[in-house]
Amino acid sequence: MPFINFSKDEIQCKIVYYGAGFCGKTTNLQYIFGQMGEDIKGKMVSIDTRGDRTLFFDFLSLNLGKIRGFDIRVQLYTVPGQVHYDATRKLVLKGVDGVVFVADSLKVQRKKNIESLINLAKNLAEKGVSIRMIPLVIQYNKRDLDGTDSELLPVELLEKDLNSMLKVPSYSASALKGMGVFETLREISKMVVKDVSRKIMLVDQQVK
Repeated sequence: MPFINFSKDEIQCKIVYYGAGFCGKTTNLQYIFGQMGEDIKGKMVSIDTRGDRTLFFDFLSLNLGKIRGFDIRVQLYTVPGQVHYDATRKLVLKGVDGVVFVADSLKVQRKKNIESLINLAKNLAEKGVSIRMIPLVIQYNKRDLDGTDSELLPVELLEKDLNSMLKVPSYSASALKGMGVFETLREISKMVVKDVSRKIMLVDQQVK
């Protein structure tokens, strides 16, 4: 459930970028942060760990409308991708309203993508959340390397591996160049706002 800040008339929605190590989660947030105006974004916080890090910043959305008269403030988080930071990943997922799963398109990362998605489902389940119910978007990152010496998985194979059962929106992207980054963010933001609106309406009905 999102946090409602009555003093500022804001509803804070938390979106977490999840995926294997070095898949592009951090690059997504850095690109988004760099493109936003100073007047609508908060400070980016970086929590460094050994060989990995967690990023966080928030911003006031200007194009998602309002929920019950409240402005929408979106909080974006990344999780560390490496296995030995699973406790941190679980902590970051606390109170999550939506997830962007960032998949690495490199062929050598195929197994890690699948393992990371299974890990996401497991960690959500531990918090009583089904991966099939939470707003979720999959991003196939590093598509800019197509045609280079790096061997990429075809999008069709990525879909089969990661999205054949979930059937959620998916986007090809290059977080480094910005391709598909805001498309991914817009989609997950719209899904989260719709889901949050539904939950608040249910709460209102229960109160009445």
